[in-house]
Amino acid sequence: MSFLDENFILQTKTAQRLYHEHAKDMPIIDYHCHLPPEDIASDRKFKNLTKIWLEGDHYKWRAMRTNGVAEKYCTGDADDYAKFEKWAETVPYTMRNPLYHWTHMELKRPFGIEKILKPETAREIYDACTEMLQTDEFSVRSILRKMKVNVICTTDDPIDSLEHHQKIKADGFETRVLPTFRPDKAMAIENDGYLAYLQKLEQASGISIGNFQQLLDALKQRHDFFHAQGGRLSDHGLETIYAEDYTDEEIKNIFDKALNKQHLSQAEILKFKSAMLMHLALMDHEKGWTQQFHLGALRNNNSRMMRELGPDTGFDSIGDFDIAQPLSKFMDSLDTTNQLAKTILYNLNPTQNEVFATMVGNFNDGSTPGKIQFGSGWWFLDQKDGMEKQMNALSNMGLLSRFVGMLTDSRSFLSYPRHDYFRRILCNLIGNDVENGELPASEMDWIGQMVENISYNNAKSYFNF
Repeated sequence: MSFLDENFILQTKTAQRLYHEHAKDMPIIDYHCHLPPEDIASDRKFKNLTKIWLEGDHYKWRAMRTNGVAEKYCTGDADDYAKFEKWAETVPYTMRNPLYHWTHMELKRPFGIEKILKPETAREIYDACTEMLQTDEFSVRSILRKMKVNVICTTDDPIDSLEHHQKIKADGFETRVLPTFRPDKAMAIENDGYLAYLQKLEQASGISIGNFQQLLDALKQRHDFFHAQGGRLSDHGLETIYAEDYTDEEIKNIFDKALNKQHLSQAEILKFKSAMLMHLALMDHEKGWTQQFHLGALRNNNSRMMRELGPDTGFDSIGDFDIAQPLSKFMDSLDTTNQLAKTILYNLNPTQNEVFATMVGNFNDGSTPGKIQFGSGWWFLDQKDGMEKQMNALSNMGLLSRFVGMLTDSRSFLSYPRHDYFRRILCNLIGNDVENGELPASEMDWIGQMVENISYNNAKSYFNF
């Protein structure tokens, strides 16, 4: 078996059959990503391979820094080819890191390049890809067509105008591009820029925010607006779930203190976040949305680089937070009044996989297949070992067959081979079970259907796309 051939990762004949007959050609629903909708609206053509591949990719920046590459070649002002050259020098050192697989899968699709990227091939690959990127066949929308992407859910702040989503829809582009409501900044009452953010929320909603109820009214107005534009999902990026006890009067007073620039205690901050999370969850349930929680990231660890570069630049890691009790309390509070929306929980700490896998089973109520989902391995865990561990935990504690499958969680339009990567890993996992006699070979029709469902059909049904 050669590197990245048609049976890449597929170790058995059964795995190969499942992949080629059931997974390979299924369309893609990318229900969580960070792709810029303005690039889809303008059908952007990227100037060169560096622009589409390296800009904004903190995965690659981390690897380059680890390899001794100076910051000017990552986020700095070095010219585009010099940055690419430093990436090409780093790639051989990424062997056994998922970046090595992703890099060569993304060169193969959509560019059709099967050469190994290294210093000796850098110029040739850069020039060939850059030339292709100038053509209509490699505009953003053409790339999405090539990769069979049916639906994209971007990640958007409540204050976003969604003008780009409106243009995409007006253009009749066949890939549906829908907004996702990400209200993290509206909850971040401890941040220095919180009051400035509230002013922007006032402008977006047309509602003056002078008390807590008006804050909720403004967010509800934006939530309604997102719904009118096709949004059906929310998303929260949190260390853990906030589920402190509070009274309405306490929250009103805490918000008033924030408006008056008075110091808030840590206990007050946590109460406020808990109240906000509950109100936002009720909004999601009211409209039949799916709420997503990305939990467990310890962000911005390097304070010096945070000051110099800002967030989302590659200085985050896996955290170790108290998850089970607050998560149970939060979900139970909503379930008690039958107001728990469809929910996807993403775990970043692999030691807590079984915690998450068992937690989702506590609140599945028979109303929707897989109503509470243990989401795919994300960020540091969206690699072969991480995805296998997530699927094994889900299989052991729940129903893998109801899993809504993979998402890119990416800022790059070249990341769609990650769906292929996931499908190969899925087929290999199940194929090994069949070959080992742990699943019946006589049930291959159903097993093939299960692969198709996890690859695409479950997500289509779950989100009503």
